[in-house]
Amino acid sequence: MDRTEAQLREKLLKAEFEPELVEQAVAYVKSYGYLDDERYVRNYIEYRKDQKSRRQLEQELQFRKGVSPELIRKVYEELEPADEKLLIRRQLEKKHYDPENCDEKQRQRLIAFLVRKGFRTGDILSVLREQE
Repeated sequence: MDRTEAQLREKLLKAEFEPELVEQAVAYVKSYGYLDDERYVRNYIEYRKDQKSRRQLEQELQFRKGVSPELIRKVYEELEPADEKLLIRRQLEKKHYDPENCDEKQRQRLIAFLVRKGFRTGDILSVLREQE
């Protein structure tokens, strides 16, 4: 199972290993290439970029996986960007969005849902205008 440095540190500290032993273990596995945050981030993004927004992936990597924002940005610059508008369209299909029968309250709820998913408001409104 692939992990980030932060995840391995946390797991070893929870198992009550001494901090200096934890650092030695992390350095050891890094020296053999078993632990590589850049590879982890690249794989994580590649695998999930067609289902989640860039912002959502960035937040998961930073706050759940303990990866630095600089590394996340670096990897994103090297990768081909996902079409966020296509992802928004997919989300709208999942929600069975019908512009003909959607009132303003439902539309606002849908926009709020997509914003919580990490999509930019401009992209959301653009896709909604296309479908009207």
